[in-house]
Amino acid sequence: MIKRIGVMIWIVLSLLCIRAVQPSEGKVLRWAFSGDVYSLYPYAHAVSFTAIFHQHMYDTLVRYNPNLKIEPSLATSWKVLEPTIWRFYLRKGVKFHNGNPFTADDVVASIKRVLQAPLRGNLPAVKDVLKVDDYTVDFILQGPTPLLLNGLTNICIMDREWMIANNCLDPIDPAKGQEGYASTHANGTGPFMLESRQPDAKTVLVVNPNWWDRPQHNLTRIVFTPIKSDATRVAALLSGEVDLMHPSPLQDAERISRTQGIKLLEGPDLRTIMLAINQIQVEPFESNIKGKNPLKDVRVRKALYQAIDIEAIKTRIMRGKSRVAGLFVAPEIPGYDRSLDQRLPYDPAAAVKLLAEAGYPDGFEIGFDAPNDRYVNDEKIAQAIVTMWAKIGVKAKLTTQPGGAHFKKANAWKSDIWMFGWATLPILDSFHALSSIFASPRGRLGVFNPGGYRNPKVDELVDKIAVEMDESRRLKMISEAFKLAQEDCVIIPLHQQPLSWAVRDQVKIFQTPDDQPRLWLARID
Repeated sequence: MIKRIGVMIWIVLSLLCIRAVQPSEGKVLRWAFSGDVYSLYPYAHAVSFTAIFHQHMYDTLVRYNPNLKIEPSLATSWKVLEPTIWRFYLRKGVKFHNGNPFTADDVVASIKRVLQAPLRGNLPAVKDVLKVDDYTVDFILQGPTPLLLNGLTNICIMDREWMIANNCLDPIDPAKGQEGYASTHANGTGPFMLESRQPDAKTVLVVNPNWWDRPQHNLTRIVFTPIKSDATRVAALLSGEVDLMHPSPLQDAERISRTQGIKLLEGPDLRTIMLAINQIQVEPFESNIKGKNPLKDVRVRKALYQAIDIEAIKTRIMRGKSRVAGLFVAPEIPGYDRSLDQRLPYDPAAAVKLLAEAGYPDGFEIGFDAPNDRYVNDEKIAQAIVTMWAKIGVKAKLTTQPGGAHFKKANAWKSDIWMFGWATLPILDSFHALSSIFASPRGRLGVFNPGGYRNPKVDELVDKIAVEMDESRRLKMISEAFKLAQEDCVIIPLHQQPLSWAVRDQVKIFQTPDDQPRLWLARID
């Protein structure tokens, strides 16, 4: 018996020794978010989570550091040759994941593609890009711009040879149902490489051993899993199935913070949650009103605004952690004007009166769309607003669905009213909201104008702001444009949502106000 026990102990010790001398399994970070990456094609969406996911596989010419300051990336330096020509000097010796060398040809092909793609709104001033030599490019601008570098922080550089070989050199627009090879495959120069992709299930990245930068992370693999349900996402963290999850549900904050081995990361978010109102349609898509569109009447829009009890939403749904917003950008964003950050008062009686004045004393039916996996408590907020609108006679037909389907519908202008969030990413300047959301759709302006809003005075200001290099004059014009949009009640601001992540203790990660995990800076102890 003693001999048998001795043999068993020897076997156990042998197995432990074998495991000890085997190569390390590496540092695997298991990452869960409330929704999936919409596409691996990096120029299709202005959705911040999808954009930051891309940057784990692709690099940009310049990037934000953990303090949200711009630093070199694939471009080592740049200079302004003249107000409309910026020259960029490119990093040498960089390889794409397939081994192809990175050169100016890749930058030219990528930027030209962006200028024809939905993400072109990030570069409204860029007219063209020209190759000077293999490691130098010139950006040709339509006029002076103070925000070129900001816009480039979100423009991933793709491999021209790879795009040609896989028939994806021409741009695609997912909002129109278009897909291509780059929608499901990736070949960048970034810190991680795509190993596998199962949409709505799991995406696996592995470390790029040939990354040009000096890694600050110690990860060998990232396993990303979209988990829509708050309860399921929390359970996965508490059971040890995931190491990082966000957003962390507000209602579970106390339980998570009390759990040994897990820490809660909270802070202010730059993202403003808003409601867009479709004013371009002759009649709404989902309404009992035919032959006209009540949403074109500013009195109707103000009635919808004043019927929303934002304090109740903050207290009951957001657990007191949201910041009520009267303006379309957060206080941290350049161009924020405190004097404009005032909401129309919550006043259902005034809302009813406005509807009657507009010719709708009995209210009307209208479509209302919201995501159910993109923002903090997005579906609950939408349901609460439906109840509030019902009190003034507006019967909102609520449709909630995953963010991918929601934004596909909204960006195709097929929604009457819809929820969206805007953090001015990647520009981190109020002009990004003005040029993308409030400018009339024309060229690279108004690319994400949600309701077809058109105001010639706003357009004139946007054009002037785009080329104004004097900061004080630029900020003054931004305030003028925001005030006009407020008076038109083109968009209903709700709040800046709270930022909340939860991680296991051994995970060391920077949390930044833009709510973008940069896992190339993360470590597992």
